[in-house]
Amino acid sequence: MRLPPLNALRSFEAAARQLSFSKAAEELFVTPAAVSHQVKALEDWLGVDLFKRMNRAVMLTDEGQSYVVGVRDGLHLLSSATEKLKKQDAAGALHVDTMPSFAARWLLPRLSRFRDEHPDIDVRLSASDQLTDFDRTDVDIVVRYGHGNYPGLRVEKLLTEDVLFPVCSPSLLAGEHPLRTPEDLQYHTLLHDDMRIDWDTWLSVAGVKNVDPKKGPSFNDSSMVLTAAMAGQGVALGRSTLAADDLIAGRLVRPFNQQPLKAGHAYYIVCPEERADRPRISAFRAWLLKEAAMDPGRFMSSSIEEGD
Repeated sequence: MRLPPLNALRSFEAAARQLSFSKAAEELFVTPAAVSHQVKALEDWLGVDLFKRMNRAVMLTDEGQSYVVGVRDGLHLLSSATEKLKKQDAAGALHVDTMPSFAARWLLPRLSRFRDEHPDIDVRLSASDQLTDFDRTDVDIVVRYGHGNYPGLRVEKLLTEDVLFPVCSPSLLAGEHPLRTPEDLQYHTLLHDDMRIDWDTWLSVAGVKNVDPKKGPSFNDSSMVLTAAMAGQGVALGRSTLAADDLIAGRLVRPFNQQPLKAGHAYYIVCPEERADRPRISAFRAWLLKEAAMDPGRFMSSSIEEGD
């Protein structure tokens, strides 16, 4: 069944209720001429006159009085159904995917604050290093670490570029070979994540030549590297974003004040453009950005780059 244009119905209902094209125009934020045009188009579509037009007023015809009752009920049902759907979309499950290290060190410790603000949204968090195919999964939004080049998707920078610096357990600052200068690393185990080149670069910049940058155990996740460092198993290169909370809590320390390395990457919020403004996704995006603005790693990176 063909139906009249929705804008024409809205203009007719407002004009019938106000008995004024001008007042209907104010209500709908359009011009009186636009209301008149929409009503005339509806009358032409129906093949009947809905209004009696007089010099300074309009009145409903018998057909208009009969028709407006059904139109008003229909618009009310449509509005109610739309509002109900919007409320449903603002609640329920939200599937978030991010890297295991970021989930463990940054997102999980903060997630209770999102639940406090949005108790009707149930976050389903998964951890993966793989790129997400939004067309083939039920993932709504992801946080990724890289250069932010994700064509065809809505991309927002969450946290600025990381810096890297040695971190270790406070226990390694004492003992037989306390860590005081970079040269003391020769007596300690280097801990590696999947980017082993970082130690090679850091030692070279620090001018350390008596330490083999390739020796030491390797982990495929930066969170595990920090856990091993906190356990006193060696010295890791900590990323400012992931190590910030442990440094503040004293579980990790920076043994040296040498200039850190820039990681060259940042954290980005990524989701499909067509879904980015849906209530649940929009609420989570806004919350992430608010948390990032207060993130201690952000301020730590700035202070370290300025030389402490």
